[in-house]
Amino acid sequence: MQPILIAGAQVILTDSVTRADLLIEDGTIAALDAPAGRARVIDASDMILAPALVDIHGDAFERQIMPRPGVFFPTDAALMETDRQLVSNGIATAFHALTLGWEPGLRSVERGREITGRLAALAPRLGADNRVQLRWETFCFEAEALIAEVLSGPALPSVAFNDHTSMALLDPSVRLQDRPFEFAPDFPRVDTSTPAFAAKIDARARRSGLSQADYVALIDRMWQRRAEVPDAIARVGALATAAGASMLSHDDTQPETRAYYRDRGARIAEFPMNLPTARAARAAGDSIVFGAPNVLRGGSHIGSPSAAGMVADGLCDILASDYYYPAMLSAVARLHAEGTAPLHRLWQLISTAPARASHLSDRGEIAPGQRADLVLVDWPDGAPPAIRMTLSAGRIVYDTGLG
Repeated sequence: MQPILIAGAQVILTDSVTRADLLIEDGTIAALDAPAGRARVIDASDMILAPALVDIHGDAFERQIMPRPGVFFPTDAALMETDRQLVSNGIATAFHALTLGWEPGLRSVERGREITGRLAALAPRLGADNRVQLRWETFCFEAEALIAEVLSGPALPSVAFNDHTSMALLDPSVRLQDRPFEFAPDFPRVDTSTPAFAAKIDARARRSGLSQADYVALIDRMWQRRAEVPDAIARVGALATAAGASMLSHDDTQPETRAYYRDRGARIAEFPMNLPTARAARAAGDSIVFGAPNVLRGGSHIGSPSAAGMVADGLCDILASDYYYPAMLSAVARLHAEGTAPLHRLWQLISTAPARASHLSDRGEIAPGQRADLVLVDWPDGAPPAIRMTLSAGRIVYDTGLG
C-alpha cells in the first residue's frame, strides 16, 4: 500500500489531544510528525483523528439476519450490510455477540455455526475486523463443539457466559437486578404453568418459531439439567483459557456470581446489574463493561445502573454498542458535553480499554507500531460528531470524500 500522511488533525493520544501529522506505512502507524515523502496526503485540518472504535459486545447484526420474527435474510448479505454499518460508525474491530443457545431459530447452535463459517469466508471482503463473542448460554451443552472449533480458528473470539435460562425462570416476586446466585439451592423459580409466564416468554417463543406451550415445555426440560451446568462452565472456561481468549460474564447480580466466573477465567464483568456487583468487580481488578445506549438514553431500559454514573464513579472501563452501533461515539460525545472527563480519557472507553480487555495489544491507541485502525471525525464545537473516514489496518474502508 502507498504510505498515507494524515495532516493537520487534532490527534487523540492516550494522555492528551494534540495537533500532529500522522504517517501510515504497511498498515501500521509509522510516526507522528514525519515528513510526507512519497506518501499520499489527506488534509485533515479541523478534524479529529482518533483510534478506531473497538466494540466488545454488539448484537445489532441480528436485525440484518432476522429483521422480523421468523423472517430470515441471506446470511452473506446480512453480514456485509452489518460490516458497512460498522465502518460507517467508526468501528474497525467488532465482537459480534453471537448467542449459542438451546432455542431453535436465530440463536441456535446451527445458526451460530452458519454465521461463524460465513464470517470466516467473507473476511477478505469486509472492511472491519469482524470477530465473534461466543455468547454461550450455559445450559446449551451442544454448543461446546462449536466453541472449541471457533477458538481454534484464525480470528480469536471472546467467550461470554450467559444464563438467560435462570433469568427467565426467576420468580417475578424478585427483581431481576436482585436475583441470587444462579446455583443457589433455593433459587426462586417461577411456576411455568401460569398464563403470566406464557405471556412473559411470548417474544422468545416467536423468535424461536415455537408456540408458547412448546417453549414452556422446552425450558422446563432444560431446567431439569441444571445440575450439569457447572461442569460445562468449567470445561468451556478451560477451553477459552487454553486458547488465550478473553472471557466475560453477563448480567451479574451478586458479588458471588462475579467471583464464580472470575475463578473460571472471566475477568470482564459485562453489564453488572447493581452497584455492589460493580464495586466487587472493581475491587478485584476486573474490567467492567456497560452499554453505550444506556449513556445515550440517559439510563438503562431495564432498570440497571446508569452507565454515565458508572463512568463518572470509576466503575466503567468500556462502553459497548450493545444493540445500536451509533451509540458508542454518541455516548462519548454526551459524556464529553457533560464534562465527565477529558476527551482522551473518554475515548479509551471505546478504543484502548476494549482492545486490551480483549487481548488485542496491536490496536486501540495512536502510537508508532500500532495497527493503523483510525477514524477521522468532524466535530465542530456544540455539534454532534460525524465519522468522515475509517481506516482498518491502513486501508480506507469508509470515506465521505476526504480521500
